[in-house]
Amino acid sequence: MHAMSQKIRVLIADDHAIIRHGLKQILSDTEDLEVVAEADGGVKALQVLRNTQSDVVLMDVSMPDRNGIDTLKLIKKEFPRLPVLMLSMHPEEQYAVRALRAGAAGYLSKQGAPEQLVTAIRQVAAGKKYVSAAVAEELANAIGEDVERPPHEKLSDREYQTLCMISSGKTLTQIAEQLNLSVKTVSVYRARLLEKMKLRNNAELTHYGLKHGLVE
Repeated sequence: MHAMSQKIRVLIADDHAIIRHGLKQILSDTEDLEVVAEADGGVKALQVLRNTQSDVVLMDVSMPDRNGIDTLKLIKKEFPRLPVLMLSMHPEEQYAVRALRAGAAGYLSKQGAPEQLVTAIRQVAAGKKYVSAAVAEELANAIGEDVERPPHEKLSDREYQTLCMISSGKTLTQIAEQLNLSVKTVSVYRARLLEKMKLRNNAELTHYGLKHGLVE
């Protein structure tokens, strides 16, 4: 066990107060971990990191002000050595490969057991990567099937988000609001992703999203 002065300092970034509280509870019951700060969004997380010594960031993939993967990229730019562990409500495989490619130290489903969370934090704090068996398999497939990758894996992160959201029945206006972008920009992403995926309209896109389990 770590000496008391050697606690792993954790920053929790999640827009749901209840989830932050729950995570904090799990971590405060663990001797070698300490929650040093909380943030309710990506912008806040960056501000807090500039003023607080943290060893690990525990961050939700989908936050309203800035998507978690965007925030992850900004954090890695400013704090390249700081491990970021991504948490998600989504089935693990959906965003895992993207998060790891963007520099995450690990990826975990919020449905996971508390012990899994503690293990993951210790592991990434020690400089290792953490992924569950399901994600490891997905990564192996992603590497092995580069030649036969499904069309949605060739999309940019923004195009991919737009695809997931349209598949979930959101309008361009709702997507623009959620991603903090203009409707015009979102329609550009939509046009690009239709072109890349050789689809004609929202109906085909939604059908594709449902078939591949991409619905948010």
